[in-house]
Amino acid sequence: MALRRPGKASAIRKISNSDPPAPFKRAPIGLEPFYDQLSTGYVYTTHIDGKPASFKRKIFSVPVLMNIGVVLLFALRVWYIGPFYYMLLQSALGTANETTFLAKDLAWTQLASIILRRGFTFMLDLILALFVWSWPVEFCFGTKHGNPVGWRTQIGFRDKEIYVRRSRSWYLSPQNNTVADNAAGDRGTNRLDPVRDNDARRLFVAYISQATSPLLTQQKTGYLTMDGNWDLDWNMMVLATHLVDKKELALEAFTSLTLLHDDNYGWLITDLKMLSAGSSGGSADDDIRRQQVFKFRDALVALDKEDLFYRWIEIIQFEATRPGGLGTAERQAEVAKQVRDLFQEKSVDFDQLWADAVGTEGLHGM
Repeated sequence: MALRRPGKASAIRKISNSDPPAPFKRAPIGLEPFYDQLSTGYVYTTHIDGKPASFKRKIFSVPVLMNIGVVLLFALRVWYIGPFYYMLLQSALGTANETTFLAKDLAWTQLASIILRRGFTFMLDLILALFVWSWPVEFCFGTKHGNPVGWRTQIGFRDKEIYVRRSRSWYLSPQNNTVADNAAGDRGTNRLDPVRDNDARRLFVAYISQATSPLLTQQKTGYLTMDGNWDLDWNMMVLATHLVDKKELALEAFTSLTLLHDDNYGWLITDLKMLSAGSSGGSADDDIRRQQVFKFRDALVALDKEDLFYRWIEIIQFEATRPGGLGTAERQAEVAKQVRDLFQEKSVDFDQLWADAVGTEGLHGM
């Protein structure tokens, strides 16, 4: 696995002793084995995907089958068109064959037809070679940031997996947005400066809030979180997994982590609780409760009892909207018994499943 180290220029800069502005904090020294290998030219986010390994196998089989299909279609195309290009080469070298034509012997309509036919064939094969063939090549042999096959080969399929995403061109300022994939340690590239520029900070917060939303990270398996703003960094995912396997870092260290590099402060993390408290009128406690609910739902899905999750939500919503709501301990106890009885009818111990899936005795703060 080829790892990228930060540029030497960043290593010799004087790091400020002052604290960075909110929502940024200095990255913990304990994370250094991980962020020491990151490129300073990107923003990184990490999260833990708790979907069952069997589900991840099914998801990963889709791009595998697609790339196998592309390879087979290419093989078929080469088998079909190869003899044609071989005869064209022979004709160009002076050996006449069925592809050899003299322009002076053809009517202009015949000549135009041959030129258009061959021009279309050349253009089609050029497009296939330049743009489509790169899919299976990058999927299996990509080296710049690793590749999906290498990632799966090294870590396999796990119930809890670390996903690392790196920013795409949005992290570059509008004056230099043509540089979509900036090199490690390239301090000459004009990037956004969310640490000192308020407008850049607002833009940064918007992208991070969207990327770390529980609706995205909890509902989608990690492989599907790639989009126009974020790419998965396969090499860093392998590195993070190996660090956890070797007990150098805890798995929980990669839960909703955001990292970026600043010239004055070094590596920074973003306080996601502060972002949650300041976005959509919600609070950090609400965000934690949503994550707990998603974990509980995933546990029920793994048991093929997803219908119980929606019945539970319906009961809570119905009881909360009744006069008096759930404001008293007596009403909460009544609803809790109703929920437990519902789950017991389906041979599910609500309290035990909640404790196993979420690891708490109840919703955060309640």
